[in-house]
Amino acid sequence: MGALLFTCVIAVMLTGVTAKPNSGLKTWGRFHRLPYPGDKAFLYETFPEGFMWAVGTAAYQVEGAYEKDGKGLSIWDTFTRGGNRVVTGDVGSDSYHNVRADVRAIRKLGVTHYRFSLSWARIFPNGTRGSYNEIGTNYYRTLIKKLKEIRVQPVVTLYHWDLPEHLQQTLGGWANPQLVDIFRDYADFCFHAFGDDVKYWITIDNPFVVAQSGYGTGEEAPGIKHDPDLPFRVGHILLKAHAAVWHLYHRQYRHRQKGRISMALASHWIKPSRTRRESLIECQCSLDHVLGWFARPIFTDGDYPTCMKQRLGSKLPSFTPEERDYIKGTADFFALSHAVELSFQLINAFVSALHRYVLGKTKTEDSKHMYYHKRFIAETLKSIVIDGVNVIGYTAWSLIDGFEWHREYSVRRGLYYVDFSTSDMKRVPKTSATFYRTVIQRNGFPELPENRPVQGVFPCDFAWGVSANSIQVETMPSQFADPSVYLWNISNNGELIKMEGLIAPPLKRKIHCADYATIRQQVEEIRQIGVNHFHFSLNWSALVPSGDVSHPNNTLLGYYRCFARQLLQANVSLVVTLWHHTSRGAWLNRSLKTPEAFADYARLCYRELGAYVKMWITLNEANDEVVSYQEGHQMLRAHALAWHAYDREFRHLQGGQVSLVLHMEWVEPAFLFSREDVEPAKRVLDFRMGWFAEPIFGSGDYPQGMRSWLRQLNSVSLPVFNEEDRRLVKGTYDFFAISHFSTTLVTHAKEDLYQYNAMLEVQRMSDTTWIPSPLRSVVPWGLRKALNWINEHYRNVPVYVMANGVEEDPAHFKDNLRVYYLYNYINEALKAYTLDGVNLKGYFAYALNDQRDPCFGLYGNIQEEVIIKASLSNYRNIIQHNGFPVQGGDPQQCPSRPLSCLSCQVLSKRPVLAFLSLVGSGVLITLGIIIYYTAKRHKESY
Repeated sequence: MGALLFTCVIAVMLTGVTAKPNSGLKTWGRFHRLPYPGDKAFLYETFPEGFMWAVGTAAYQVEGAYEKDGKGLSIWDTFTRGGNRVVTGDVGSDSYHNVRADVRAIRKLGVTHYRFSLSWARIFPNGTRGSYNEIGTNYYRTLIKKLKEIRVQPVVTLYHWDLPEHLQQTLGGWANPQLVDIFRDYADFCFHAFGDDVKYWITIDNPFVVAQSGYGTGEEAPGIKHDPDLPFRVGHILLKAHAAVWHLYHRQYRHRQKGRISMALASHWIKPSRTRRESLIECQCSLDHVLGWFARPIFTDGDYPTCMKQRLGSKLPSFTPEERDYIKGTADFFALSHAVELSFQLINAFVSALHRYVLGKTKTEDSKHMYYHKRFIAETLKSIVIDGVNVIGYTAWSLIDGFEWHREYSVRRGLYYVDFSTSDMKRVPKTSATFYRTVIQRNGFPELPENRPVQGVFPCDFAWGVSANSIQVETMPSQFADPSVYLWNISNNGELIKMEGLIAPPLKRKIHCADYATIRQQVEEIRQIGVNHFHFSLNWSALVPSGDVSHPNNTLLGYYRCFARQLLQANVSLVVTLWHHTSRGAWLNRSLKTPEAFADYARLCYRELGAYVKMWITLNEANDEVVSYQEGHQMLRAHALAWHAYDREFRHLQGGQVSLVLHMEWVEPAFLFSREDVEPAKRVLDFRMGWFAEPIFGSGDYPQGMRSWLRQLNSVSLPVFNEEDRRLVKGTYDFFAISHFSTTLVTHAKEDLYQYNAMLEVQRMSDTTWIPSPLRSVVPWGLRKALNWINEHYRNVPVYVMANGVEEDPAHFKDNLRVYYLYNYINEALKAYTLDGVNLKGYFAYALNDQRDPCFGLYGNIQEEVIIKASLSNYRNIIQHNGFPVQGGDPQQCPSRPLSCLSCQVLSKRPVLAFLSLVGSGVLITLGIIIYYTAKRHKESY
């Protein structure tokens, strides 16, 4: 196993530690039962008063001066010169000559504690007291003094992997039991020399790496391998050495120096793919072989975990009863280093490591490292507030860039950037340093007003809707599709019995809209949600298969008309899209004149369906990233021609509105306080939103920033609007509609080639504290920011959120992620309306069902059965309350929505027909009365 180089150290206070075999199994059960996705949500809270905020380093990584002022060689000085290695830590970050610079960096961070390690070979060059080096000792005295001057408490590690080479060569290092007494004597000197100013001591850092990687795999110094039993003998000696030092401090120094002492243990976390007991036991055993190896003897009963003893047998040394008593309880706090999580299953095991460092070429813009720290700090806070763990401190690793052990200088972990090629090695704060300083100043993540849910309601005429990419179509009515004859068994159980061999004659009646079973089913599904609008897309190629609008598919048009009529009778208004981005057309084919053909197609739809549709979408998500700028230019012309066709030829008769839907993911600077990240975020929004929005809603031309950026690239051409096209396109809207699903972070720093956009020179990334979904992160506040962007650029324009939803496993009918998503996104929309003054007119959840839009539906399916998901009921509840009304407040007074009346709409448009219909109705009623009374008198005469 490779070395685990850890990024954070957490200190936990201990109160009466006891444990039984397999007692850790309940931990997985607890986390398995946590409410999802609420347990993944970010917690806005602060740490307890007096929380220890720290930063750390290790001597060999940063000190340098490997032979200066009498320092002896360490095993790392030798190890880095072995084999074919050419890179050493001889200079590191040169902290030996930069005490003032390090202390200045520590002070700027605002930490309360600084964890550093002593170089054993700098104090005792050959490892024993007889080789004492006064100059090396004074270096640490100076460092501690400077820390005290800035009111930062030192946390001192006695041993961080750099054993004096002399002890390795003459005694075999930690494989020799004599190291116990030698280490105790070294610790005795350190307690005497520095103890009056040190309140926290670490005896040994990560003994697992010392034993396994140093004396097992040979990946770390001293690089010994080929003896599979040696790591366990080394671990045995490390535990005895630690216990000896703890008892020394406890007996001779604690009463005077009032300090605390422990060993820093490291561990991965592992979770089973299934929560079966056998899997949990395997997970527990995995932890026992890493953390439990050293934690159980110290914190529990002085002996190794049962799992280790059973599986390793004689390979694992044993403790005598006296040794168990001597080792047990030798810690005043639990120091945990953590950076890795494993996922485990009994048959196939796989490992996924969190990115806990940045590449060596990265300089001060380390946003990925910053969000890594954010996640660990946030989870530490949850363990305190939610789980009740007594965590007393957090140490970020590390203060400055340095020599990263077997990775050498290929990666960087520092909060401060160090240019190793310069003589002064100036420390420059990275974005992660600024972030950490802010967290310390705030003592965590205090809740701000914008983080709290808002109470309130939307306006009475708010459009609540649901969207679908398409609807299910049947070309023949299914109501009378079965010609068989059935006998109704009315005297028994009411079953219909099919009469074999009998076929009913064909019906000669006209087809009615109610004959389509698919229409009835879809309309009923929509009605049950409680929405007043439904949005779906037409199929251009299916409606006009030949391309000639004079020969449309009348059967399909009739079906769409029936669907529209039935939906209106259910009091649900339609929003109809003419073209959806999943069906890209030949927009650049000049011979087809696609924009003009699209306008003709739009006229057909307006003419045939316009009596039922009051909101039209010309293009849905035309600003997709796969669309070229030339295609986009023609799409803009097509939209404009379709808009003008409606405005000139149909609006006065139908009274509808026309616009287009733009796909808008919010783009947030990875580091808000950096202008270098703010500019890329603006650039992405210009290229994704301004590309289509500015010509239509703004100036009639592409954004200036977009043009200037492409001009400087001199490789991609942006079409030019002539004056005629500018007048054609500008102002062709009645509202602003977006589809929005998530948020992404951008930075100008190039870290990941797969997420880097070379043309825009931006790196896309995600905040690891965001709730994940299968494809996108759940970031509710991104919707509010997107709506504000629209309002700031195009003041007071009416806005509709035309599609908003999250993908979730379709087997989850209790779709808690979607419940959380809809509630919080709608609440952010309400904030935009009530707090920010955005002219928000409607919200549409996406999507209706999994059958047409897999993984997004409010309805699920099991074979032919339709299942109502939990999210549907929750969405319906929000609609019924028109938002989130104040509890106990006066209910919103809204006039009742008028029931849909198709005939009334027709009559209002044609008053002559209305008058004739009224006269005709009166004549029919009069004739009916005359016939009734004439028949009645005729009966009485008999």
